[in-house]
Amino acid sequence: MNKSTLRGLLTILVLVAFLLPVSGQAQLPQLSKKEVAWYKNQTWLNGLQAKPSETINQVEFARQYKANKAGWNKAFAFLRDTDFTRLRTGKYPIDGENVFATISEGPPREISVDKWEAHQHYSDIHFMVKGNEKIGIMPVLNAPINQAYDATKDIGFYTIENGQFYIAEPGFFFIATPKDAHNPSNKVDGYESVKKVVVKVRSIQ
Repeated sequence: MNKSTLRGLLTILVLVAFLLPVSGQAQLPQLSKKEVAWYKNQTWLNGLQAKPSETINQVEFARQYKANKAGWNKAFAFLRDTDFTRLRTGKYPIDGENVFATISEGPPREISVDKWEAHQHYSDIHFMVKGNEKIGIMPVLNAPINQAYDATKDIGFYTIENGQFYIAEPGFFFIATPKDAHNPSNKVDGYESVKKVVVKVRSIQ
């Protein structure tokens, strides 16, 4: 094999190695330009004055929102219009079993790698009322199962050793779709008690 042929083969191999990752990325779901504009203008917040976390899976959220727009609008309206300082802990119906909320208050827990959870039939909106907590958000795909999915409770548990955690505080909210494993209610130094709302919105598979 002469040098020119060898150089040609090397050039081809370099180009293939360069293009393969690009091709893989192109196959990932992406928002259309129209959906990007929709997400950025935040009309979907329905007037709620709170900031969405950067962890939100925008592609999956857009899919879930389109499938149950009325439910998501009611969820955000509930967060917008409710004075949670006056409500006790417990479950609050918003739209039957399509949308409902739970309010909890108490000491947060220490982070456990075995407490990652995911749902199949609901997406969660995590909204802090008082105090700060750490919440983990990671893709549930390929996460090691710790406790098999329980259909009656719509929950399964996973073990994730190197999960990413973020600070949840009043004025911000997190969304966990069925594509997301999440690990909420973890302690932040200086906050011995927190109050939070989780609104559950019926999801599609």
